[in-house]
Amino acid sequence: QVQVVESGGGLVQAGGSLRLSCVTSGTIFERNNMGWYRQTPGKQRELVATITSRGTTNYADSVKGRFTISRDNARDTVWLQMNSLKPEDTAVYYCHAEEVYTIPRPESFDYWGQGTQVTVSS
Repeated sequence: QVQVVESGGGLVQAGGSLRLSCVTSGTIFERNNMGWYRQTPGKQRELVATITSRGTTNYADSVKGRFTISRDNARDTVWLQMNSLKPEDTAVYYCHAEEVYTIPRPESFDYWGQGTQVTVSS
């Protein structure tokens, strides 16, 4: 069974830093495209950052220059380093795994973590 588990959320003051971790199991991690999403009450879940199985990254405009996504295939782990945090970054952050197969045919599966709360105070 595939598991996706986030950790590292908490309370931090504006301008501070936090690093979120996401550990997967039950999947061939190096094949997966990974991402971080966040959601606040009354709003849809939004993309924060993604990193493909090949290491290509993409960021939401609101976090460019402040957040960095990275991965370690040997540890089945993806991180989100968050610097210069702002109150508007407050949200539940979710880790997403897209398990991709190309052999014997193109196929993918989606898995989500339970979420970790990040609260930035002013």
